[in-house]
Amino acid sequence: MIDIIMKVIRERRSIRKFEEKDIPLDNIKTILEAGRWAPSGMNNQPWRFLVISKDDVRKESLATCTKYGKIILRANKLVVVLIDKQVMYNETKDHQAIGACIQNMLLAAHAMGLGAVWLGEILNNEEKVLEILKLDKQKYGLMAVIALGYPAQEGKSSRKPLKELLLEEI
Repeated sequence: MIDIIMKVIRERRSIRKFEEKDIPLDNIKTILEAGRWAPSGMNNQPWRFLVISKDDVRKESLATCTKYGKIILRANKLVVVLIDKQVMYNETKDHQAIGACIQNMLLAAHAMGLGAVWLGEILNNEEKVLEILKLDKQKYGLMAVIALGYPAQEGKSSRKPLKELLLEEI
């Protein structure tokens, strides 16, 4: 089992170009389920999701909220990941939980042969995004937008050796 998990972790890459092919609804639900099962402090599950389809009229407006607008326009689906401020108990811990949630969704998407990228630069325009989505900024905070589709490119990445990341030898 650990070999499978490590393989998915090592092979997952950020994909920014997508084919025109539609993603089945069951796959989207599986990705959301993966996010739903992330750990959260006190099991408060502070994440909320909004799925935007490729033909949603809000997509063009969302694309203007980031320098990565082309990725948004090309994606088959977007998962807007929000935090429900009313269930938060600790900002740092709840933001960490959202990160785990997003990572679960990215790994699930990769395991299903989908490409995905975690868009964070859009956070610089959080207020505008919430306005476009008609969401109450007192209740919700924007955490990320995940662009999804079938990959039309191979992802590339590298990692520093573990030795460079350790503060002390183990």
